Amino acid sequence: MELHILPPDVASRIAAGEVVERPSSVVKELVENSLDAGASKIDIECRRGGIDLICVADNGSGIPASQVELAFQRYATSKIDSIDDLVNVRSLGFRGEALPSIAAVADVEVSTRAAGEELGNYVYLHGGTVAQSEGRPRAIGTTIAVRRLFRHFPARLKFLKSEGTENGHSALVVSQYALAFPLVSFSLLLEDRLALRSPGSGDARDVVAQLYGSELARAMVPVELSADSLVITGLVAPASLSRAGRGHQSTFVNHRWVRSPLLQRAIDDAYRGLLPEGRHAIAVLDIQLPADRVDVNVHPSKAQVKFADEQLLFRHVRDAVSAALGKTRIASEAQHLATPGTAARQTAWSVSEQEPLGSSFGTFSMAPSAGSTSLPPLRILGQILTTYIVAEGPDGMYVIDQHAAHERVVYDRLLKQHGAHSPEIQGLLEPLTIELSPAEDAALSGLMDELATLGFALEPFGARTHLLRSIPASLADSDVAATLRGILQDMSQGGQGESFERLAESIACHASVRAGQQLTPEEMRQLVRQLEECAQPRTCPHGRPTIVHFSVPQLEKLFGRRT
Repeated sequence: MELHILPPDVASRIAAGEVVERPSSVVKELVENSLDAGASKIDIECRRGGIDLICVADNGSGIPASQVELAFQRYATSKIDSIDDLVNVRSLGFRGEALPSIAAVADVEVSTRAAGEELGNYVYLHGGTVAQSEGRPRAIGTTIAVRRLFRHFPARLKFLKSEGTENGHSALVVSQYALAFPLVSFSLLLEDRLALRSPGSGDARDVVAQLYGSELARAMVPVELSADSLVITGLVAPASLSRAGRGHQSTFVNHRWVRSPLLQRAIDDAYRGLLPEGRHAIAVLDIQLPADRVDVNVHPSKAQVKFADEQLLFRHVRDAVSAALGKTRIASEAQHLATPGTAARQTAWSVSEQEPLGSSFGTFSMAPSAGSTSLPPLRILGQILTTYIVAEGPDGMYVIDQHAAHERVVYDRLLKQHGAHSPEIQGLLEPLTIELSPAEDAALSGLMDELATLGFALEPFGARTHLLRSIPASLADSDVAATLRGILQDMSQGGQGESFERLAESIACHASVRAGQQLTPEEMRQLVRQLEECAQPRTCPHGRPTIVHFSVPQLEKLFGRRT
């Protein structure tokens, strides 16, 4: 096989694929360019999930007419002059660095006017080549319209998700930069509907109120720390307002939105002992540090960074969040909440020691139908660590993960209900008002039909607010609002296909009993009976085991009764 040089158009599309993964990648690059240009107002619009149109308009400094076409040439930048500048990056992007990549996979229109110029300039690019250029009137600033995304890159187009999912990704990007730059006013139109408008007041709490609701915004406490050339600011919420996922954790480094496992671990460490298993804190943190102490060039989209002194940063972030929590009564509340948990663990043990077997906990349950995956008849003995159910069977001891077991039960019920003409529905006595973030609201728009078939009756009630009138009967005992938000966060992230099975997995996960939740003897007995009725009772929908069996020979060997 002979070596050869790739044609320029092929090479440019390969390079573009590293930067432009999906429509939200374009939104991110263009918004960062607007911020680098000093914009105080940025308006974003997406149509058909960003495939038909992504338009970003700002009132920044604009691009000089003589440099508009240059901005679309590869390696053109106004931020970097030498290799030394790469270790001292102070901007979000390098004005123009992403534009060639975008133009390689879409048609692009640019309308801009720089300060000091009487007339603006309009440029239209097709296939990465300038097809039209002329002077046009315009206020100072830049508008970039990206049309027919991936028209020249069909391989990438077929891997995109639904319009709702793609809009959710774009809404997430805009939401994060609204939090990072509270002095900038952002607006986001999705399919001609206003999904977000931030006030630009300079107070991050106002942005939080727009995204997550005023109640949460009022409950958050400020984070402030300055040490070792680091400045850490932000807001964190009480542990009582935690979420099932990390969708409400926003971390910024020098105002750049990043996904950092290090920062996530530092936040988790600060909340250690305050949150039950599977719950995550709500936090908005911005870390300001010298540019030469962070490397932003480890990923094409700059979503990941490396720090010069990770341990020092970890300690400061953890301590800053801990100090913020210490200013409130959260620590005492957590201690109070921990006490019932301790009592619950004691109760779980003491019930089995006070109560004679076979009375409060019942006798052997009904034998399941035959089959290699079925469960034997079980007698419930108790609960340990408020997480596991201990049972006795004819061939040894069984330990059941209550969350995984309930996941399987709920998942199987949802599959049976799917497509049924008359799903089992639980009407609510009073409609439940649910406020969603822009990303959650965008995800909901693509899931309304599927959710309706299961029994979720939702209707719009203002911007990003919905009234919930009924739910699937199988979710009657769950925190419905938290369950729905968790579902929408899961589905907005994509990446695992958008089948009904994935939706059912998400519902089952968020609606099931949690680890750390105390169950009564009757609740344990009922859960095990329901598990016995499942076709695959030994694993949850994600493949984790629901039950672990210790046979009689194993127990005898553990206690030295046999070799």
